[in-house]
Parts: sequence; C-alpha cells; structure tokens
Amino acid sequence: MIGKYMTATVTEAERPISLSSYADFGLPVPLSPRVAREDQPSVSDFGNLVQHVHNKVLEQFQVREFSKLPEDKQKTAIRLVAEQLIDAEKIPLSGSQRTLLMQDLLDEIVGLGPLEKLLRDSAVTDILVNGAKQIYVERRGRLQEVADHFRDEDHLLTIIDRIVSRVGRRVDFSSPVVDARLQDGSRVNAVIRPVALRGPTLSIRRFGVVPLQLHDLLQFKALTPDMAQFLEAAVKARLNIIISGGTGSGKTTLLNTLSAFIPNTERIISIEDAAELQLQQRHVVQLEARPANLEGKGEITIRDLVRTTLRMRPNRIIIGECRGPEAFDMLQAMNTGHDGSLTTMHANSPRDALSRLEMMMMMAVRDVPLHVIREQIASAVNVIVQVDRLTGGPRRVTSITEVMGCASDVITTQEVFRFKQLGVTSAGNALGAFEASGLTSCNLQRIHAAGIVLPLSIFHDGDPIEA
Repeated sequence: MIGKYMTATVTEAERPISLSSYADFGLPVPLSPRVAREDQPSVSDFGNLVQHVHNKVLEQFQVREFSKLPEDKQKTAIRLVAEQLIDAEKIPLSGSQRTLLMQDLLDEIVGLGPLEKLLRDSAVTDILVNGAKQIYVERRGRLQEVADHFRDEDHLLTIIDRIVSRVGRRVDFSSPVVDARLQDGSRVNAVIRPVALRGPTLSIRRFGVVPLQLHDLLQFKALTPDMAQFLEAAVKARLNIIISGGTGSGKTTLLNTLSAFIPNTERIISIEDAAELQLQQRHVVQLEARPANLEGKGEITIRDLVRTTLRMRPNRIIIGECRGPEAFDMLQAMNTGHDGSLTTMHANSPRDALSRLEMMMMMAVRDVPLHVIREQIASAVNVIVQVDRLTGGPRRVTSITEVMGCASDVITTQEVFRFKQLGVTSAGNALGAFEASGLTSCNLQRIHAAGIVLPLSIFHDGDPIEA
C-alpha cells in the first residue's frame, strides 16, 4: 500500500534514466522541472505526499500505449515520470525516500500492491486477505496479522483481476470464485461478492523458487531416513502412490519431492487444476484444466485431461489433486500398465483416503457394485502416505500404509511407518516420535525385482526417533 514502506536496495543501474523523448512510452510531455506548482502539497505528512505523487503518476499513464509496453519498459517509464514530477513540484525527498517511493510506485502500478512486500519475504508461506483492510500471513507455522492493507475494495479487486488475467482466467459477478497462480507457481484462490459477504477474499499458498529436496524434509524432521529410503525405493520401483492429508499439510511439497526420484529417461505427464508442480525432469508435459468461458462453453476438466493423457504415451501420470470422478479414470490407468503414478487427495487418514476413493469412483460409475470398486482400488493403489500439520505448525509424514489386497469385500492394509504425537511442548509445538511398525513391506519382492536393494533392518521396530 502507498504510504507503507519497506527496506529496498536500488543499484545505480536501476535509477531512472534521462530520455529526450516520451514517445517511446506513449506518454505526454511532463511539467518542466523549472516550474513550481502553486498547489504543491505539504511535506509534513510523508504518507500523504507519497499518495499525491502516486496519483499524479497514474494520471500520466492513462494512455493506451503504456499497457502494451513490456514490463521492463513500463518500470523505466514509471521511474522517469516520477522523477520528473518530483523535480517539477520541487518536492524535498532524501535519497532513501526516493528509493522507497519508487518501489511503492512499481509495486502499485505493475506489481501486486501491498502484497509485493509480503511476497519478497521468504519466511511468509501463506498470505490470507480478508477484505481490503485485513491481511494475515503465516510465518514458521503461525498466523499473524500485518499492518499492510489495501486502500479500499476496488483496490483489492484491481489486484485480484491483475493476478487472474495473467493466467487467462476471469473473476466477476457471474463467476465469483477462481483458482489461479503467480509467476513463481504459488497457488492463488480468490472469492468476491456476492459469495464473499464481507468483501473480496484472497488466499495465496507460497512455493519456494527452489523446490525442496529430500534432505530438506529430513532437516525439517518431516520424516526419518528409513522412511525416505522406503519412499525413494517405492517411486523407483513404480509403485502407485497416493499422498493424503488436510489443507496446508504439505501434500504438494511431498509430491514434488518424491517426483524427483523418477528417472530422466521416462516421459512424465502432469495434470492439475492450476499448474504448481515443479518437476525437475527434462521430459515433462504439463496439462492444466480450463474453466468454462462467459457462454458456459469450453470447459476442460481433470477427467478430460486424464483420458487425453492415455493417448499421449506416458510413462508416469501425476495428478496434482484427485477430488472427483477423475478418480475412476486414474485407477483404470493404474490398472492398465501405467504403474508409478502419483497423486494427492484430501483425507484425514489412509483409511479415509480409501473411503474417499470409493465415493469418487461412484461419482463416475453409479451402477458398479461396491465390491468391484474396492477390488479395483486394492489392485491399483500400492502405498498411501499420510501427511498432517500438527499443533504449532510442523508438518510430518504421520503414516506410510500399504494396500495389501481385498478380502471379503474389505480392503486390507498394513502400516509400515507411523508418527505418534506424545504431547505439546511449552512453546505450543507438537511433540512426538517416528517408529517402524515391525511389519516387512508387502512390496519388497517387487522393489528387489526392480534392482533396488532395501535392507530389512529399516522395517524392524527399533527405538522411536523423536521429532
């Protein structure tokens, strides 16, 4: 927000440059620096002064040609006009004040306004906007309100429209809910009136520029080395894996991490509602669902993309999140030669994940008996990895469960690894320990057949590892 300042460093190369002509930017000729304006604002309130300069600069940019310029030229034009305006009105500003003013102008005109400061903070993992005057962020697993906010509801709507339009989506009265993404892959969800009764709501789930690796998860104590070794072997042995958990539990992060074990020689096709996976392999095809247009036509669903993927010769299919009838096509693919598929879904436990799969398959095929659906699930799914966000914010892999088969219309499972919460620390963080169940993996023969050596010792029920 204009008037809210942040520390910023601007090199000499980024300082405004002198141009003899404004025609390159489609701008009117500015006021002469030698002419002082009689309505010059008072400098006693620096925040009001910044708002004044901001409004004057925006007046200069009410031309059609400016929006057609590349972003780098837009930034150069903003700096140029702002410097000319400050000189023309003889506004006394120090070097640091000019730097802060320029950063605010760039954030407001070509960036995301008050969100830019928060997006530059690497410690912020979630940004939650509850109307124009209230912004919360999550840092290190804890929510806290920040002083930054939007000027008004129209200001917030402008920023939301700027975000969704960049990825070819729209949000308006007839379509008040939209999913989008930022340039860095961060997930965005926006809800406006009439659905959001107290004003537009914006949620941003941040993703790091550099994807987390397995050693990062080990450092964060999200799982143990034995659990990591088993999951690596499961991916390389082409077991079908489902990652289940609640909102914000780290499902997508874990999916990104596990996908790094897929060999570069395989063709990977990913399917998502809004592209956010950060796959590192060379041979990757990314597909993204598309909502209907203004006429209600042109919608392409996840299920449509799964069917299309089967004609594209995939070695691996990765579905960002499975939440509807596409589960039927996904399981069919797993049962017809597309081993090694990965997906995520919302569920509170591995058993709940199986129940949700049953429900999602019934959404696609209603006349199939339940025992047939369960047999299909038991045949397709090999491993369910449960991730949870515990008290205080830490994310842990709380269960690694294998699907053994279907007996008497009941899907049988066995838990190989688990996390037990033992209490809460004085700081309010969950306290617990990882442990092996003592049961040897039922997929061990398949893992060894893939040429992967997995020692039996990792399955022994040894001393719990605190985390």
